[in-house]
Amino acid sequence: MATAALALVGGGIAVAVAPHVAGPSGDGTAVTPTGQRVTPWGEQTVLGDLPLNSALSPDGKRLLVTNNGQGTQSLQLVDVADREVEQTLTYKTPESLYVGLAWSPDGTKAYASAAANAKIRTFAYDGGKLTEGAPLALPTKTPDGKALNLYPAGLAVTPDGAKIVVADQLGDAVSVIDTATGAVQTAPAGSKPFAVSLSPDGKTAYITNQGGSDVSVVDVSGDQPAVVRTLPVGLHPNKSTITGDGKTLFVANGDADTVSAVDTATGEAKTISLSPYQDAPVGTNPTGLALDEKGGRLFVANSGNNDVAVVSLADGSVAGVIPSAWYPSSLAFRDGALHVTNAKGLGAGPNDGPGHPDPTSPNKTAEDQYSGSMIKGTLSSYAVPTGGELQKATEQVKNNNRPATTGVGAVVPAQPGGQSPIKHVIYVVKENRTYDQVLGDIGKGNGDPSLTLFGDDSAPNTRALAKQFTTIDNFYADAEVSANGWNWVTQANSNPYAEQMWPANYSGRKAPYPSENSNPENAAQEPGNSYVWQRLDKAGVNFRNYGFFVNNTANGAVSSDPVLDAKTDRAYRGYDLKCPDSTGTFAPLAANCGTPRVDEWIKDFTGQVSAGTVPTVQFVRLPNDHTQGTKAGAPTPQAYVADNDYALGRLVDTVSHSSIWKDTAIFVTEDDAQNGADHVDAHRTLALAISPYTQTGKVDSTFYSTASMVRTIGLIAGFKPLTQFDAYATPMSASFTANPNPAAYTAVKPSYPMTALNGANAPLAAQSSAQDLTKEDQINEATFNEAIWKSVKGADSEMPAPQHHVIGAGSASAAGDSDD
Repeated sequence: MATAALALVGGGIAVAVAPHVAGPSGDGTAVTPTGQRVTPWGEQTVLGDLPLNSALSPDGKRLLVTNNGQGTQSLQLVDVADREVEQTLTYKTPESLYVGLAWSPDGTKAYASAAANAKIRTFAYDGGKLTEGAPLALPTKTPDGKALNLYPAGLAVTPDGAKIVVADQLGDAVSVIDTATGAVQTAPAGSKPFAVSLSPDGKTAYITNQGGSDVSVVDVSGDQPAVVRTLPVGLHPNKSTITGDGKTLFVANGDADTVSAVDTATGEAKTISLSPYQDAPVGTNPTGLALDEKGGRLFVANSGNNDVAVVSLADGSVAGVIPSAWYPSSLAFRDGALHVTNAKGLGAGPNDGPGHPDPTSPNKTAEDQYSGSMIKGTLSSYAVPTGGELQKATEQVKNNNRPATTGVGAVVPAQPGGQSPIKHVIYVVKENRTYDQVLGDIGKGNGDPSLTLFGDDSAPNTRALAKQFTTIDNFYADAEVSANGWNWVTQANSNPYAEQMWPANYSGRKAPYPSENSNPENAAQEPGNSYVWQRLDKAGVNFRNYGFFVNNTANGAVSSDPVLDAKTDRAYRGYDLKCPDSTGTFAPLAANCGTPRVDEWIKDFTGQVSAGTVPTVQFVRLPNDHTQGTKAGAPTPQAYVADNDYALGRLVDTVSHSSIWKDTAIFVTEDDAQNGADHVDAHRTLALAISPYTQTGKVDSTFYSTASMVRTIGLIAGFKPLTQFDAYATPMSASFTANPNPAAYTAVKPSYPMTALNGANAPLAAQSSAQDLTKEDQINEATFNEAIWKSVKGADSEMPAPQHHVIGAGSASAAGDSDD
């Protein structure tokens, strides 16, 4: 645990820094990487990896939960009376689950989507146990023989039990399955169909289209389903629920922070705002819904605010909010009790093994060592508070989401575009390192030397910059992996679509990569106004792009976002591990690499300085610290990191010896921290603030995250917060001083041989060679991380296993034994 420290604030103000860090606190509470506290209400039960949905049995005695994470996926049965997990059915890739869950009306059968396997799993239920039977298969080819990936998501069963209606998320379709014969009829629907609600008579299905802002009304009464109407709702609708009389459909709009109450007869919708305060930017990200019609209440799971809103059906007002654990995803209500699945529970905590790290530990690499699969979901169960208790709960949520008081100085302005000596910002994003991996042994800051893999031989510049400028040792990636990390570094949010989709993508379960290139369903709000560069463009601020959100084509780097594409350096190579970040390192492994990345940047930058046209903001991607593990014929992990480090050093050297150094700040971070161990939390990562105004040698232990860096850039460059997360985040003021040190920095060439390649006998070389490294993280990260560890520490060393403190002692029920 980091200790309290005095931090130097811009203008010379010293403030006490709160000693909190991200992760579980050991008492049943936690701090998320964004800095929000989570203090879940009610009794807590540990679930599996990323519970995204739940469904109560018709008799109300069992809650069925689907865990849809990157590692082992599972179905769990929870006894509602004692909150104990009674049964767990596990599925390892390529077998899968997804959000779809439903019970037959008589409670003797249950159904679950197996999206990657193009089938609906069927289960007999008897004596409190599920027994899996023959699946109901969906088509995998079109009538003319082309491959088809329908990817079944939400499910609903008709009142007579004869049909299952399925939202085919990646097929932009809806399917109806005859439960007796298995016959399937499919029809087109909207963009990314996600959830299904049925009218009471079972003849009409309402399909939320998560990739758009509408609901498809589907007639499922005949032999062939058909869309008969389309109802407008808010942006990126998630789950839905319908009243018992079928007259009102409620839809949670994930990127509008609203619920639409739709009159199913007229199609007219009333909008219920879920924003935590007036004029709040997007970030509430509602996901799940549950109705208490008898009590006149609607419950909404707000995944971004970590709470459940209690909405009055009488007037649509929010009566109060109840604190949840991290990322509430689904709700189930019956007999006065609410059950909330929390997809990320109490977070990760350290992933360095029990006690201190020990490279000689016999522990093998496992799912619970990887940031993408080590987090356990939880279930919160309670009687819904009312009156004074509800107001007490509401105040708790406000306190949980209230940013810490910080000093604001003369460098980072208090308001966007305010007075600042900084006129130029360079935003550098790298790939996947933890703080301890690179800075754990630099002799200052909260580091663990035993976890350092890349020292002065392979990362001399990163380490020197951290010591010479400001050592930032309490900074967290807001994401688990690159697929949501690149959303956070560019828009300060990762919406429900991305959070639901990336685990299946990373585990080989046939999902798309839900990030980059500005696909509309990836945007946290309206697609043309979600990214940093879009805000800069609207504000009339000049910028230049080097490698962000581009595809490498025969015509150079091209972005699908026209705003970003117009300001993109075509000669700067995007993500491609075959191409070096810097000259003087490894030889290009492909014929079309062109100029090494930082050399192209230096050429472009030098011309701008000479012409007096240096843009206000630059986006620079330096990807090669990702490495290719121990893949035979590829640079060794140390060589890749050295190549990346030398590129960063040369960039800083070039800027600091230029005429704009006096009014420039260079911000450097990783998109995520998934490829290493850290003794504080698996999300803790590198952050550098490099400027004459940060050349202090001080340690800044203020709690920061990716959103803090986005917020700081916005304050300097002149755009308002993109989301609630950067609005909430602490600006990086404490890393700056009002008294600049203009001394230039001279890059250090790493002593590690940057031309070193992995041999055929490198540790885990065969496993590394079999992985797909053409795009970020399309790999088995546990094997990848172990390969990197062994390449540095030795083939016989053992990578340490993580500690977990998901639920404080005595505060929760443990998950039941696995029943495969």
